[in-house]
Amino acid sequence: MSSSPQNPSGAVAPPPVRDREDIDPRGKKRDRSWPPAPEALPFPVIDNHCHLDFADGDEQLSVHDHVARAAAAGVDAQITIGSDLEAVRWTAALLASEDCPASLRGGVAVHPNEAALHARGHDHEGRELVGLDAAIAEVSELLRGPGMVVVGETGLDWFRTQRGDEQARTAQIDSFRAHIALAKELDLPLQIHDRDAHRDVLEVLEADGAPERTVFHCFSGDAEFARTCVDRGWYLSFAGTVTFKNAEDLRGALAEAGLGQVLVETDAPFLTPVPYRGRPNSSYLIPHTMATIAEVTGTDLETACRTIRATTKDVYRWPEAVAA
Repeated sequence: MSSSPQNPSGAVAPPPVRDREDIDPRGKKRDRSWPPAPEALPFPVIDNHCHLDFADGDEQLSVHDHVARAAAAGVDAQITIGSDLEAVRWTAALLASEDCPASLRGGVAVHPNEAALHARGHDHEGRELVGLDAAIAEVSELLRGPGMVVVGETGLDWFRTQRGDEQARTAQIDSFRAHIALAKELDLPLQIHDRDAHRDVLEVLEADGAPERTVFHCFSGDAEFARTCVDRGWYLSFAGTVTFKNAEDLRGALAEAGLGQVLVETDAPFLTPVPYRGRPNSSYLIPHTMATIAEVTGTDLETACRTIRATTKDVYRWPEAVAA
């Protein structure tokens, strides 16, 4: 099967937007070999956040390779997220193509760090960018295309944005608010990127009113913040970070939340779960994360999988028949 999907007009979608090594500070020093396949899950789950627009690994995997490996591991569907304009366009072209796997869905948005660049008018290399309003307008248009099931990832990131950079901070907040409004307009769930910004994310959501289905992608808060989110009816999506040895606070948050409003993701090719941290990540490695989720919540693995799958299908209104 082709890894260069074509859309109905016959235009070929671009190859992966970039290699993970372009933004991974460890670069070629890390182990780029693909981890071995784990034992398959006893009941299938959905990876609700990955980035198939990124290339990684010593062996280039196609979209169909990722889907096939995931299905063999008990991950029978995925949501691929495009979070800059190149990736947004790539994602839309893939989902519109006749070659797109039936089990694949997507979401697009202007990532908060990208919002700051669009407000500035150029990227880190000095290349000109369209303004933030134009970028969000393109996202809005493409979200109305086939296969789109979520607005995201959007939110706030105070890790990469200096507190004194008022233009960047304002751009992130403005972009976040625009995506909240877009999710409500399209009746789609919202995936939130929240890095070192819990209080401000909460303030924006409470001021503007959160969409009915709000998901904290790669949840990074503590037990208190988890309770705050769950009490408001929001969903917490856990990635491979919950398996990291230094993630006791995150496991405490998961224990506080319980399984009722929990989802699972990879954020692939990033955040590879233990014992393969740092190596390439893909949806087929979710069984490692699911094992930790089951252990922390005191649930047997099959029950954890069944509960999370049901919640994921409810959040994204997943049709029963769509699976790899």
